[in-house]
Amino acid sequence: MSDGENKYWYNTTTSQVEFGYASPSVDRVGPFDTEEAAANALNTLRERSEAWAAEEAVDDDWRKSTDADGK
Repeated sequence: MSDGENKYWYNTTTSQVEFGYASPSVDRVGPFDTEEAAANALNTLRERSEAWAAEEAVDDDWRKSTDADGK
């Protein structure tokens, strides 16, 4: 038995929290340890996406500055 079978998932099609592999993988986000964490999946994804975008912006700025210096 895979660990995901005993975890919570957020179904992006139905907007419902599910336990285990109740729906196709294309519709699931997770796994999460708790039902509450799965219910907040979209907020978690948004926060992580914003953090990654900020990190990429810093990396892009660094690349631009080193390219401008000719290094």
